[in-house]
Amino acid sequence: MSNSTDTPLVQTATFGGGCFWCIETVFNRLKGVESAISGYSGGDNPNPTYEQVCSGRSGHVEVVQVRFDPTIISFETLLDVLFTIHDPTTLNRQGNDVGTQYRSVIFWHDEAQKQAAQTFIDSIAGRFSRPIVTALEPLRNFYAAEGYHQRYFEHSPGQPYCMFVVAPKVEKAESCFGALIKPEFGGH
Repeated sequence: MSNSTDTPLVQTATFGGGCFWCIETVFNRLKGVESAISGYSGGDNPNPTYEQVCSGRSGHVEVVQVRFDPTIISFETLLDVLFTIHDPTTLNRQGNDVGTQYRSVIFWHDEAQKQAAQTFIDSIAGRFSRPIVTALEPLRNFYAAEGYHQRYFEHSPGQPYCMFVVAPKVEKAESCFGALIKPEFGGH
């Protein structure tokens, strides 16, 4: 189920791995990423609000939808970044963020993504001392989060959650994937 605006040079991927502020911030810094949009996916109610998703009863997950140029950055590299910046072995939580809305999930857009994600997960299982619990599910829907969630870290770097949760994930991504960071964010 590919996004209808995809071209052969632009693809879309949708990832959940804890708070979307962390994932969106990291992916927006990567070369080849056109955009990373914070949003909600997986539930049944259309156009959910942040409050509804935070309740844990909406069925939606905080996700980031990434539009990327696969000639610059591959889907597998995006997966490598995702699995480096979040813990795929904790069910329905990332750190102090607890609930199904924070679960680790890859909402695949087509069979190729599904197969690539499964192959990737199988190949890295030995990196972790516990089993990987990341779910693979077909993308059914995506709703962009409210405007104030977009690029939240860039607009609120002094906010405590940004300082103590988002910033360390950004630093880890920059340390592990420095060559992939866009020049405007300190990459080469």
